[in-house]
Amino acid sequence: MIEWLMIITGAILCLVGVLGSFLPVIPGPPLSFAAILFLHFSHIHNRLSITFIVIILIITFLLTLLDYLIPIWGTKKFGGSKYGVWGSTIGLVIGLFFGPLGIVFGPFLGALLGELFGGRNTIDSLRSAWGSFVGFIFSTGLKLLFTLFVATVYFTRVIQQIGDMV
Repeated sequence: MIEWLMIITGAILCLVGVLGSFLPVIPGPPLSFAAILFLHFSHIHNRLSITFIVIILIITFLLTLLDYLIPIWGTKKFGGSKYGVWGSTIGLVIGLFFGPLGIVFGPFLGALLGELFGGRNTIDSLRSAWGSFVGFIFSTGLKLLFTLFVATVYFTRVIQQIGDMV
């Protein structure tokens, strides 16, 4: 009974993890990793290897870190100055208090205001802010690919287990 409760909990974590890859308030990769742990400890007969779990943990950590750094990198890549980078960083921190829209648009507005404050013209400031937004989209895509991969592994293992029982 507890085994099935763990499997169902893991399945819910997988699905919420996929949603969390594009909903900024939900930590998608960590929830997907938790699903892998639930699967591993549910005593399913074909357990995941420790090596696989460690690799998934490392990727989860890196994606969580990159989720905050990529918008800043995008700002720099699109010609942002230190004012834009700082603005993007401050915008992200302030945006955390305004929910999903704040997390999406905080770095954009921060980079824009930072560049304007630094004396750049509107066009260059918008280009820098656009870089922040592109970084956010790229980061979201990485998280989505990862969480879909984890969900595929999870549900494939569960289906295999059900097939072995029948």
